[in-house]
Amino acid sequence: MMHRLTADQYVEGILSHDRLTLSRAITLVESRLASDKVLAQRVLEQLLPHTGQSIRVGITGVPGVGKSTFIETLGKYLTSRGKRLAVLAIDPTSQRTRGSILGDKTRMETLSVDPLAYIRPSPAGDSLGGVAHRTRETMLLCEAAGFEVILVETVGVGQSETLVHSMVDFFLLLMLAGAGDELQGMKRGIVELADVIAITKADGANRTAAEHARADYQNALHLFPPTPTGWIPQVLTCSASENKGITDLWHWVEQHQHSLQHNGHRNLIRQGQNLAWMHSYIRQQLEEQFYNQPDLEEKVADMENQVRQGSILPIQAAEKLLKFKAT
Repeated sequence: MMHRLTADQYVEGILSHDRLTLSRAITLVESRLASDKVLAQRVLEQLLPHTGQSIRVGITGVPGVGKSTFIETLGKYLTSRGKRLAVLAIDPTSQRTRGSILGDKTRMETLSVDPLAYIRPSPAGDSLGGVAHRTRETMLLCEAAGFEVILVETVGVGQSETLVHSMVDFFLLLMLAGAGDELQGMKRGIVELADVIAITKADGANRTAAEHARADYQNALHLFPPTPTGWIPQVLTCSASENKGITDLWHWVEQHQHSLQHNGHRNLIRQGQNLAWMHSYIRQQLEEQFYNQPDLEEKVADMENQVRQGSILPIQAAEKLLKFKAT
């Protein structure tokens, strides 16, 4: 395994836009080794003054909506305007290898060789919310490396994906027309969070259905309460294969950022992101400390057996484990 650099070497490499050092730093912050965690925190602490200037965009949508194709088209548009782009693609995790299953670099062949773009696939692991375990830290590293736009592509496989909303400035929801779920109640929670809803694959025979879906969503959004920022969510159609609607979509992203900057909500959002990060880290650390207790593994196995046999309620088993003290 490649040896770890010093904190100063990581910092120097990232600030000089060295991609290999950036990739190694991301691997460092994703590590669960205690020594790596200490080193990662030192690196992040030194890089903190160089972060916070990018536009953070979360992109989600169900499988089949065409997230990777859309991101590649949007990414090429952004790099054509001279913007440095980082794509954090969160993939479902293999239960055997714990690695990413899909591998976005193979699905974004053109963007992956663009000198202004950087794509980092990361496995979601056991992290909830469609994001990876250290997505927030990775965003900071990319910002320090000079990337102006950071796209976070979530898993989009059905679990609650609202966590990514607490990490980004702009939340984009990609939807399909004619899938029978345009106004389904289960989508309400995530629709309410969207700053823009984009109906994808609005081309060919699907163009008319996409326009109908756009109108349905736009009407439905009027029933939702106003957003705290004063932003009025937009609904539009786009086609990544025909490169249509991409310019309009990015126009709304820029309008959204200008609006937040003007009314002071951008700073409030970033403050909220940092607070959410703090509480998320507390929960992660408490869970790790609990499961890392000596002799706990045997006690957990015993409780699991009793739960399987029905001799104890799951709640009772949990309470016994929470009160467990190593001897």
